[in-house]
Amino acid sequence: MPPRPLVHIVGAGPGDPELLTLKAYRLLQTAQVVVHDRLVGDGVLALIPAAAERIDVGKTPGGPRVDQAAINRLLVRLARSGRRVVRLKGGDPLLFGRGGEEALFLLQHGIEVEVVPGITAAFGCAADRLVPLTHRGLATGVRFITGHCRAGWWLDLDWRGLADPATTLVIYMGLAHIEEISRQLMAHGRDPATPALAVQNATLPGVREVRAPLGHLAAAVRAAGLEPPVLFIVGEVVELMHHASTALHNLKSLAPCHG
Repeated sequence: MPPRPLVHIVGAGPGDPELLTLKAYRLLQTAQVVVHDRLVGDGVLALIPAAAERIDVGKTPGGPRVDQAAINRLLVRLARSGRRVVRLKGGDPLLFGRGGEEALFLLQHGIEVEVVPGITAAFGCAADRLVPLTHRGLATGVRFITGHCRAGWWLDLDWRGLADPATTLVIYMGLAHIEEISRQLMAHGRDPATPALAVQNATLPGVREVRAPLGHLAAAVRAAGLEPPVLFIVGEVVELMHHASTALHNLKSLAPCHG
């Protein structure tokens, strides 16, 4: 009896291939076909064996895109072909990655699913930029939201809860709407002076960042010309270690040379 069709839905992490899990690496090495998103890092894609078929189903903002329903059908068709299928998604598949939608569709069509978690962009960005998402006395919790919405719809979010000063707010896919997000947060009580951070390509060599108070964040990001993917972190924790690391860097630059 042939094995039951199976799809591995694998998290590729935030971009740096060294942050890929061992299990994800092993599955990539044995895959016969890899269906991947646009935000999977080039270094991770380079780990796919040359013999494996690659299918790019990435969605480019404002550009060509593969419909989600078509991706679902593609995964079913590939699984039923008997090949070893990896669905490779940036970050973690189950956090704003539609991994749940794809897994549900596969299960409903008799396809076995295994999900391999990945380091989500928030954790990669926080570690890369030395920002603790929670910290005693500053932030007792963290909330993750997406700033992306369908055309014609605005974000129906718990703005009052998100404005809680004891909560670190992480915003995925929010670049296009950061002015309105900032305005809503301040209108519901978040201090305009709250430190905020925008990071493009976190964990990768071309990483760029902008730090600004919430009230000036949108203008600062536009002036810097940041481009997707950009992740935002809002909260007092943003500046916690920044000043200490800057001071340490300055001390090292002033240290006398010996030898």
